[in-house]
Amino acid sequence: MTTMSICLLWLIVVIVYDFRERRIPNWLVLAGATAALAALAYGIQPFGINWASALLGAGVGFGFLLLFYAFGLMGAGDVKFAGALGLWMGVSDLIPIWISASLMACAHSVLWLTLKGRPFFPRLAFLAFLLTGPFRTSEAGTPTRRPRVIPYAAYLALAAAAWMVWGRQS
Repeated sequence: MTTMSICLLWLIVVIVYDFRERRIPNWLVLAGATAALAALAYGIQPFGINWASALLGAGVGFGFLLLFYAFGLMGAGDVKFAGALGLWMGVSDLIPIWISASLMACAHSVLWLTLKGRPFFPRLAFLAFLLTGPFRTSEAGTPTRRPRVIPYAAYLALAAAAWMVWGRQS
């Protein structure tokens, strides 16, 4: 299995996990970061970046999204995932990935707001559930956390996977 396949598999797991659970656990972020560091250490980094570019990508990915977390606009898992993704991609590839992911998240939020404010047909009920994700309640029936609507890490991973397949061809 090549390191590019390992990265792609990690991205797929992140996409599925974030769409289903609307969170990214630390073990998943650490698995991706560890694999990226191992690829760098053994000189088999699939995207041709060096240590400086990888560490800069991790720092920029983590630091930039940390601002959104500080204002309560993003979850901590999204921030940590962006840092691990920066280790794989480097800062130069992270910028088009961010732009693509942000456009997908914007489309998601516009569609969610449209469906949220209107009664919808039964066929759209499943789409509304996909857009809002699971909403957990405690045993008393009160919400346990603020609902997380936008799975931003999933969109980052989806954009990164697309970038790996189509964007890096030159």
